[in-house]
Amino acid sequence: IGEVAPTYFASNEARERIVRLIPNARIICTLRNPVDRILSLYRLKRAYGLIRWTFEEALKRDPELMESSQYSVYLTAWKSAFGETQVMVALHEDARIDAQSYIDRLVDFIGIPRFQLLPRHLQPVLSSQEMTEPRYYYWTRGANLLAEWSKARNLDAIVALAKRMGMIKLFVGGGARFPRLSCCEKARLQKLFTPEIDKLEAMLNRDLSIWR
Repeated sequence: IGEVAPTYFASNEARERIVRLIPNARIICTLRNPVDRILSLYRLKRAYGLIRWTFEEALKRDPELMESSQYSVYLTAWKSAFGETQVMVALHEDARIDAQSYIDRLVDFIGIPRFQLLPRHLQPVLSSQEMTEPRYYYWTRGANLLAEWSKARNLDAIVALAKRMGMIKLFVGGGARFPRLSCCEKARLQKLFTPEIDKLEAMLNRDLSIWR
C-alpha cells in the first residue's frame, strides 16, 4: 500500500504522524526544479479555485509556494525521522529522461518485483501546463469545498464517482490560459533559489546545473 501526496513533504505534522504510525515506511522524494514546481503548484491551486490571486500576489500571500521548495531543509528532516536507508531521493528529470530506470530504482527501493513499462504508462495524466483558470471561480471553489466536506465524512465514493463521470471538467478549467512567466521573474526566482540548490547538490553529491 502506498500513497502519493506532495503536500506531505513540507508538513512537519504529516511527517511526525507517519513516523509514529508507520515507522518502517519507505519514503520517496522526487524533487523538481523549484521554480517550475512553484509555478505548477500555483496553477493547480488557481485552477481548482483554492486561490484567485495573480502569480505575483500568490508569492506574497501563500507561504506554501515558497516554503515547500526548501528541499534541503525538509529532506534533512525526513532523513532524521526515518533514517538514510528509508528515504530515497530522485529528480523529476530522472523520470522524464529514462522512465524505466527511474521505476526500476523505485521498485527496488520498496522491495517489489520489477516490471516493464508499457507505452500507455508513459502518457501524461495531469499536467499543470494544460490547466487554465476556472471558468467561474465561485462555482469551482464551491465544488472543491463540497468535495472536501464529503471526504471528511468518509464519502470518498461520491467524489470518485463524480470523477469517473467526468464531472470534474464542469468545475476545473474552462477559463483563460495562464500567462507565461516573464524572463525577469523566472531569473529572479532562480537567483533566489541558488543557495538552496547549492545545499542540495552537496547533500545528494549530484550536479544540479540543469536547474540553474
